[in-house]
Amino acid sequence: MQFESLASDAGRLHDAPAGAWLALDDPLEWAGFSRPVRDHEGWQKSYLAIQGMHCASCALTVEQALAQLPGVQSVQVNGASATARVTWAPAASRPSQWLAALQRAGYGAVPAGDQLDAAARIREQRLLLWRWLVAGFCMMQVMMYAWPAYVAEPGEITPDIASLLRWASWVLTLPVVLFSCWPFLSAALRDLRHRTVGMDVPVALGIAIAFGASTAATFDPSGVLGGEVWFDSVTMFVFFLLSGRLLEQRLRDQTAGSLEALMRRLPQAVERQRPDGGFERVAARRLAAQDVIRVLPGEVFPADGVVLEGRTRVDEALLTGESRPLARTAGEPVIAGSQNLSGVVLVRVERTGGETRYAGIVALMEQAAVEKPRLARIADRIASPFLLAVLAAAAASAAWWWTVDPAQALGVAVAVLIVTCPCALSLATPAATLAAAGALARQGILVRRLQGLESCAGIDTVVFDKTGTLTHDRMGICATRTRPGVDAGEALALAASLARHSLHPASRAITAAAGTAIWPASEVAEQAGRGVEGRLAVPGAPARRLRLGSAAFCGAPTTAAPAGQPMVHLADDGGWLASFELDETIRADAANAVAALRRQGLQVQLLSGDAAPAVQRLARRAGIADAHGDCSPEDKLERVRQAQAAGRRVAMVGDGVNDGPVLARADVSVAMGDAVPLAQAKSDFIVLGGQLLAVGTLVAHARRTQRIVRQNLAWAAAYNAVCVPLAVVGWMPPWLAGLGMAASSLLVVANAARLARIAGAGLIEEAAAAPVPLAGQSA
Repeated sequence: MQFESLASDAGRLHDAPAGAWLALDDPLEWAGFSRPVRDHEGWQKSYLAIQGMHCASCALTVEQALAQLPGVQSVQVNGASATARVTWAPAASRPSQWLAALQRAGYGAVPAGDQLDAAARIREQRLLLWRWLVAGFCMMQVMMYAWPAYVAEPGEITPDIASLLRWASWVLTLPVVLFSCWPFLSAALRDLRHRTVGMDVPVALGIAIAFGASTAATFDPSGVLGGEVWFDSVTMFVFFLLSGRLLEQRLRDQTAGSLEALMRRLPQAVERQRPDGGFERVAARRLAAQDVIRVLPGEVFPADGVVLEGRTRVDEALLTGESRPLARTAGEPVIAGSQNLSGVVLVRVERTGGETRYAGIVALMEQAAVEKPRLARIADRIASPFLLAVLAAAAASAAWWWTVDPAQALGVAVAVLIVTCPCALSLATPAATLAAAGALARQGILVRRLQGLESCAGIDTVVFDKTGTLTHDRMGICATRTRPGVDAGEALALAASLARHSLHPASRAITAAAGTAIWPASEVAEQAGRGVEGRLAVPGAPARRLRLGSAAFCGAPTTAAPAGQPMVHLADDGGWLASFELDETIRADAANAVAALRRQGLQVQLLSGDAAPAVQRLARRAGIADAHGDCSPEDKLERVRQAQAAGRRVAMVGDGVNDGPVLARADVSVAMGDAVPLAQAKSDFIVLGGQLLAVGTLVAHARRTQRIVRQNLAWAAAYNAVCVPLAVVGWMPPWLAGLGMAASSLLVVANAARLARIAGAGLIEEAAAAPVPLAGQSA
């Protein structure tokens, strides 16, 4: 069942009757926005998109409202993404209870997996745009009426004209206060009702004091407050504040865009084949294994499956980081979330829902979207005390100025309230980390732990596992020697003609290396432990018997192979023809990836449980000088401990089950996309496509993220350090305070938005083209 029944209320769930929420209590609906908790049987992790959040204090209020409910084990809210993760026990809690609690706290929510969430955000953005337009129009008119008072000489404006201009300004300021200011006023009332102090409290107080004092001066020009009105400051402040919030909203949507694009990628409906061969359109969540579906060009595959008919190209960039379209024909797999680009295909469904690879990726993205980095948690903790200090400073400034000039006292209080609102401080870290996570996701790097970005920026040593990380899980030919007069390519083709009849790993390596350049063989027989032989009919030459296998089987020369290096030999009736040295297949980008890391000033090590000679050979090919073989999991762990004890900050890159302990111990852990689940569970980052160059991109982008976070924090601190004294001494009018506060928040978000583009993407191109330094040379 979809959420169509809630379509009309999706944007205002906090106004809906309690009965409208009961649909979410159906366990069949939980799959759309929940995941089982692996370590606690029966528990669920559910994700909600929170409406009405604007600051760190809002995040704390939402957490408190949900955490006190029965059955709720933990709550984590990220203010930058406006997303909450609720860990709960279905036996004691229900989603409808959460929405009711949030309504009482003054917030709305929709399931994060609900497609209607996007429509609700669009509606909210349009309303914010209307509030901004009203504030802008009224501000221009009020400024026109206020301008004469600023430029006229004493006595030039008669009292009746001055009074008329004030009344006109008051009338035009009313819609700004009653309509455009409503988000700030309602949020402040909500916070005060729940005995919390959010960032909207000083803003609302500043607006209320300025408008109230100006209204009193308009109604009673001869009173204590009759000397000055601030309608122009009120309208300008609201306009600037809404401008900042509007642009901030757009930028935040943009920086989290790749997370949103992935998490909302699956189609709502799909064409499923009926028993009579026709097709019907059904909800994607109703698909089951063995269903046959038709996917048209431009559509997204809703489940993992195998192509039955048709030929096409698919885009898996968001899921694997593979930027090139991949060809898919009958018998080849397709994965949920990838896009069909060119042809109509029939697909047999194999895995749906939470069993798909896409679901696992989305679960990791959701976890990253609600996590708070350390600096963000610190900012959250100091936000409320800071706001209380702001209110105290405003009251003290007003009391001091009241003895000098009551009208000036109110202006100073308003300016202090406005200028010290710590919006920029609360946005500094989460805006940057979410932008970075989104950009990395577009490069096929999933961020499982946002705190890992901060740790990754400080690493100085990268440790690689060998098998499955620097190498593929198959062998390859690394060298060929032939009898004089025998062409190496022809020898390989002859060997592959026999090897294709054997399942031995060495035979498969030879077959893969030869490609399609093979000939038919007959009378093929395999001798266990020795090799395979048969008769080959090569076009244009007489048939001959060939043998492929061990040196003794083929009568090969006794030339010794490198220690531990497997060799396969080829012979015919005339004796030995060729020998093929085999070794693990190193990833194509391994050497360039190592070179890129060394150019960033990082030490690179290789730890493997394989034999030392094989490890040293692989290390030389990859350009790694510091390599160690015969390492047990305990040995790897001890070497990482020793490096950390020596002051090194270590990143571990691995993929196997024996890498779990060392991945957990390392300062930063990176798992390859095809890693076993345990390795992924212990990792901070997952490289989906297995590209080793992505490790260098990750480090470069993490360092850039940390620089921008520090820039944001420094700006927020400097802004308050400079502007607060100016406001206290009366040198910063309220309108200028409003402009400064809006500009500071906007600057922080705009600076973070730079991270939405991977600067390290050029690193990949640079590394691919650069010469690779040999092991032992300086980087």
